[in-house]
Amino acid sequence: MHGAERPVVVLDFGAQYSKLIARRVREARAFSLIVPYSISPDELKALDPAGVILSGGPASVLAPDAPMPDPAIFDLGIPILGICYGCQLLAHQLGGRVEPCGKREYGVAHLEHRDSRGFFQGVAEFTQVWMSHGDAVAALPEEFETIGSTENCPHAAIAAPARRFYGVQFHPEVVHTPQGDRILSNFVHTVCGCAGDWTMGSFLEAATEEIRQKVGEGRVLLGLSGGVDSSVAAVLIHRAIGDRLTCVFVNNGLLRKGEPERVQQVFRDNFQINLRYVDAEDRFLERLAGISDPEAKRKAIGNLFIEIFDEEAQSVGEIDFLAQGTLYPDVVESVSATGGPSVTIKSHHNVGGLPEKMNLALLEPLRELFKDEVRALGAELGLPEDIVWRHPFPGPGLGVRCVGAVTKERLDTLREADAIYIEEIRRAGLYREIWQALVCLLPVRSVGVQGDERTYEEVCSLRAVTSEDAMTADWYRFSPDVLQRVASRICNEVKGINRVLYDVTSKPPGTIEWE
Repeated sequence: MHGAERPVVVLDFGAQYSKLIARRVREARAFSLIVPYSISPDELKALDPAGVILSGGPASVLAPDAPMPDPAIFDLGIPILGICYGCQLLAHQLGGRVEPCGKREYGVAHLEHRDSRGFFQGVAEFTQVWMSHGDAVAALPEEFETIGSTENCPHAAIAAPARRFYGVQFHPEVVHTPQGDRILSNFVHTVCGCAGDWTMGSFLEAATEEIRQKVGEGRVLLGLSGGVDSSVAAVLIHRAIGDRLTCVFVNNGLLRKGEPERVQQVFRDNFQINLRYVDAEDRFLERLAGISDPEAKRKAIGNLFIEIFDEEAQSVGEIDFLAQGTLYPDVVESVSATGGPSVTIKSHHNVGGLPEKMNLALLEPLRELFKDEVRALGAELGLPEDIVWRHPFPGPGLGVRCVGAVTKERLDTLREADAIYIEEIRRAGLYREIWQALVCLLPVRSVGVQGDERTYEEVCSLRAVTSEDAMTADWYRFSPDVLQRVASRICNEVKGINRVLYDVTSKPPGTIEWE
């Protein structure tokens, strides 16, 4: 579905940077795929790659259980770039020698290279690079030459140009190697011969055609949450098959202020998508009555969503496909570096468990894209900016931000506080700087003075974090003026709250959401 040239395939050896390598290749406007290092030569050949990148990894090639690819991949005539562990592996498997360093090299180093016409074209002859290794190449295989060295690493860059094999001991994919993007671009374009025509426009056309081919005359059902992934999937599929797509939007009463109205306006009115709106607020509140435990809440919300979605699916009539907004990180994370089995549907997905129960084929048109690429596709499709750039929102919605008991009154209070917080963040021009911003209503009361009266009301906590992938996160450093405006407005405008806190916990040890 990538709609462009042959891919550059990243063989993953358990590196923390494998996804970043793939991202950098795509930034060079070439399509990339990540596969386990254990892929067979025939499977690799079937992908018809323009080039292969051997990732870094935590192991040593000298260890008896070191991850090793089938050496036959070196005989396929495909350009290869080894990065860090991948560079050592290239030397080790092709007859060179790798030895432990005197001491582990970690951090900034300075590379002096001798290949200004090809692999290092356009790269300063003396440039900063980022190292992270305990072993290094000590002797080169036949046909290889050294094309770059650092103060502590004599063979920091090696090459066998006739075979189009290259290896670098440093990490070109990280920002600490300032010209790393140029180095990777040289490999992608100069060595692999990629034309650089992978764009969102080319993806859009290819994806639209593939959806038409796959669905045929069938019908598709999609659970629309209003988040960026399901929204982009909905508009893309509708572009391909029109009214044979039915979207189901369930208002569970746990949404942000104005969200049900906004979703209907955008998708039904603007895009003319066949949208079934289900007002299930009362059913969810009834199911959540008396439940305070976070996991019990999640389970109750998830199970009821499945029940309602199933009811709607049955009433729609004959359906052939269930569409999901699965993204590439979901796909990659479901396959271990050691080649473990792929999980087709993530268990935490809103409609997890439905495909088997309903016997529907899956349609996942975004499964080759990273999050920022989905946003770019959304913009290409004409989705409003507030949906394209919407912060992540949990499946259980405000149910897990209403800490403790969930009631209509507490949800309405939380909705008002949340609306003020997001409005002030947007007004300050900070929304895109922040990965996720949220308000939690806490099951704590405090004494306050509002007007001339003593109050005894609930407390809310503000949270805002920066992150790249939500695996780790740091709290956002607001200016005091912004926090003061938010706190003042909430205490003055929201009945039921008289104290506002700001959460400065990073992840780890905390999670982004409170529950």
